[in-house]
Amino acid sequence: MSIVKLNNRSVKDITAFGSISSLGSLTHIATQTASSSASLSFTSGIDSTYKEYIFYFVNMHPATDNTALSFQGSTDGGSSYGVTVTTSFFNAYHNEAGNTTNLGYRTGEDLAQSTDFQLFQSNYGGGNDESGSGYLHLFNPSSTTFVKHFISRSSNYHQADYAMDNYIGGYFNTTSAVDAVQFKMTSGNIDSGTITLYGIN
Repeated sequence: MSIVKLNNRSVKDITAFGSISSLGSLTHIATQTASSSASLSFTSGIDSTYKEYIFYFVNMHPATDNTALSFQGSTDGGSSYGVTVTTSFFNAYHNEAGNTTNLGYRTGEDLAQSTDFQLFQSNYGGGNDESGSGYLHLFNPSSTTFVKHFISRSSNYHQADYAMDNYIGGYFNTTSAVDAVQFKMTSGNIDSGTITLYGIN
């Protein structure tokens, strides 16, 4: 990637281009596609190879109405999921009628030293055209010194015809390596959708 040297003058007076040697790139690790799946689990590829990992979930469609996509981590390669988690959760929403909006903290969706699955969103619609998409960004999961931070942003179609814009920040409160992550609906199966895992160089 190039950077422009302006020499304290306007863009038309550019005299040279410098460069940035490496800003990182995404490396594909795995993709899973749901088809009436109880869960999608990534049990390999999360290790010390990369300091950061991103899961992109696209058009996650529930088999049942009024449910939510959720996730949890594992420290034993996916034999069990239930790492202690503390999170914050806020969102904005707007309905199709254009008469209801809000931006606020969601106390019902955060976790405090819990081993439950963390919700990405809430109240998915189960209609054929309703789904949710977003990402989960996990930092340095192989560390045996620090807790494992993560952030997420996602959008979903609420069962009552709302556009939901969701934000999560938190950490797996363990100094053990987190080496697997599972995704599932809070009730019912994942009818369809794709989750892709990337490592960041």
